[in-house]
Amino acid sequence: MTAAPTRPDIVPFIAPWSGEQPYKRKMIYSGRGGIAFADEMPEDRDQYGVLWNGRAMAQGTGRPEYANVHPMRQRVAMEHKLCQVCGGSADRNSDGVLWLLEDDRNAYKGWPNDLLTTHPPVCLPCAGKAVEQCHHLAGSSVAVRVRESEVCGVYGRVWSPSAFGYPVRTAVKDVAAYGTTAARWMLAGQLVRSLHGCTIVDLQREVARSRRQGHPAVDVPPEYPAGWPAPRLECRFESSQRVWHMHQSGDHPPTPVSYD
Repeated sequence: MTAAPTRPDIVPFIAPWSGEQPYKRKMIYSGRGGIAFADEMPEDRDQYGVLWNGRAMAQGTGRPEYANVHPMRQRVAMEHKLCQVCGGSADRNSDGVLWLLEDDRNAYKGWPNDLLTTHPPVCLPCAGKAVEQCHHLAGSSVAVRVRESEVCGVYGRVWSPSAFGYPVRTAVKDVAAYGTTAARWMLAGQLVRSLHGCTIVDLQREVARSRRQGHPAVDVPPEYPAGWPAPRLECRFESSQRVWHMHQSGDHPPTPVSYD
């Protein structure tokens, strides 16, 4: 009989806190097509020209919001392949980087190859802890080693042109590939990676082997942004957004756009 998951006592690196309120900005039409903030700054867009939803940076202030994702911390975790739980480097071996996904092997043949996900990877200690503490992962998750992954788009709120002279917020949240018209009309909230060269592995066996070998302390990689809050060893997993329906053909993202 499988033991029931324990009550979560950790807060994930990518989770926002109540003290990190979203910014409220006036939306206008962009001269390049799509949407823009009326008071837009260069840092409001990523290197591919997509507009991002802003939120205050005050990690640890107030109460954790387990059901939400902090846009900037999720983006950094996905860009640099950081553990979504502790913010340190995700686990990597000869078979690839470690991801923990909800088991959806009936979704399509060859799953999870070519899967598009907003779920950052994990380190081994955090993967074991997540399965123990998250009810939606207990008995329904699968550990996957990924040899190759590619940043290919964003997930966020879709905006639309209107007859009022300004863009309007729709009820739709979706995925848009970089370099597409759809991306110009999206306020991004999460970065998307496509996963390739995937191998499903036994997480318990990998965690046990890691413990026998003595897993190193959380490592903060050199590319970690200067001034970024130190990673916290308090965490909890969020369910992944499975967006494989926007299958990429393997094209690389476009050349970064300058907004100077």
